[in-house]
Amino acid sequence: MPRPSSFTVDEMRDRALRVFWRRGYGATSMGDLVSMAGLNRQAIYASFGGKRDLYLSCFERYQDTIVTPAFAPVEGPGRGLDAIRAYFAYQIDAADRLDLRGYGCFVANATAEIAPHDAAVRAHVAQHRARLTGGFAGALRQAAGSGPAGEAASVAPLAETLFVFATGLWTVARVESDGDRLRSSVGALLDMVEGRLS
Repeated sequence: MPRPSSFTVDEMRDRALRVFWRRGYGATSMGDLVSMAGLNRQAIYASFGGKRDLYLSCFERYQDTIVTPAFAPVEGPGRGLDAIRAYFAYQIDAADRLDLRGYGCFVANATAEIAPHDAAVRAHVAQHRARLTGGFAGALRQAAGSGPAGEAASVAPLAETLFVFATGLWTVARVESDGDRLRSSVGALLDMVEGRLS
């Protein structure tokens, strides 16, 4: 059993994130965080106040360690449809690279399990949604150029569609171990989006 000082706060969040992400909030007990994540119960209370606050803190860690690297091409300069393709490819590849097969998306999982009846979780989901739709919209405007298809009003519904698709895709990824099937779905949707923009 690790001492309370064995892990930094970020290391504790990393370990807890894996457990919450795989099992969900409701199915994860404090005992699971001790036995599966190797955390010390007293350290959890001292650092976070309890299971729920640790869970909420995992949203920030997920954004920092998973979403930001994956979404960097979409939020960076020169973005376009290739950047959106790169985002999906990065996430699908990460399932193998980081041993995350069957995890899906932490935020998508929270959207289905907790957000409908928890305002704090719903706020984290809303922040995630705003980030992704904003990034997608910017990339779509870049891909469309200066014509009417690149106007904010034109790309907003497509950006929202991409967010809804991504949420559904990462939910399916919890039970779909074949990355090629996910890649095929991404390719089909982005081909349609490209046709819409042209």
